[in-house]
Amino acid sequence: MKHSINKAVCFVILVLFAVLSAYSDDYTVDLTSIVLESFNGDTTHDWNDGRHQRNFEFSWGLAASRFATKITDEDGNEVSYPRSMFIETWPVALFGNNRQGRELKSLGINGRFDRRGYNWIDVYPVQGEGDDAKPFEIPMPGRIRYIDLWVWSGNFNYYMEAYVRDYHGVVHKIMLGHINHVGWKNLRTNIPNHIPQSKRLLPAHAELQFVKFRIWTQPTESVSNFYVYLKQFKVLSDTFETFFDGEELADPDRITELWADNEDSGSTGR
Repeated sequence: MKHSINKAVCFVILVLFAVLSAYSDDYTVDLTSIVLESFNGDTTHDWNDGRHQRNFEFSWGLAASRFATKITDEDGNEVSYPRSMFIETWPVALFGNNRQGRELKSLGINGRFDRRGYNWIDVYPVQGEGDDAKPFEIPMPGRIRYIDLWVWSGNFNYYMEAYVRDYHGVVHKIMLGHINHVGWKNLRTNIPNHIPQSKRLLPAHAELQFVKFRIWTQPTESVSNFYVYLKQFKVLSDTFETFFDGEELADPDRITELWADNEDSGSTGR
């Protein structure tokens, strides 16, 4: 009897081992913290996702809902809200009091609306300047687990969302958090499992693209004049990829290089 039980236990263990081996890639992770934007006022951004060096040129634009205020200043110039500027300020909890030779700034946003209500301000990446500026979506490396952002608030009863686009082209709204706090606070939220970041066909990895942040006001809160500051937008990403024979042929960047090289040397096809 004991011998039979031992054989059954051994069989179950072997089956579990086989199953776990077959699906081991799903449980292997390599979490990497990647800063996508420091909000120092730089337009050149680069980071390493563990397999590729990424380089992008972008700045930040603002848009607002219909009741955003427009006023005429003392010089007769029209001033439209919201306004933004890079200000020499930062969260002490993150960088300390001493900047130690580093140029530290934060993106300051000055908002004002003519009416209370569910007003919003969008903060989104753009490429180009002035009238030529176009929205730009930031590729988010790996499989994103968390979005992380430092926010300064004056205790207004507002909240923030992040918007990301999946490989199907669907934009997902993610609650980043309420910002009814005083001073700097670190907001972090996880990416819901229902947002796809991989697919069955190669290349299996399907990275998300960051679209924008949105600041919402509440109907019961004042909107006559307020400030919000943003610092260090980063992600916690799983950058692990299973290696297999011919895996470079599933890398879109490598495919582009290989086919470009072949075109330059002349095609042998008919």
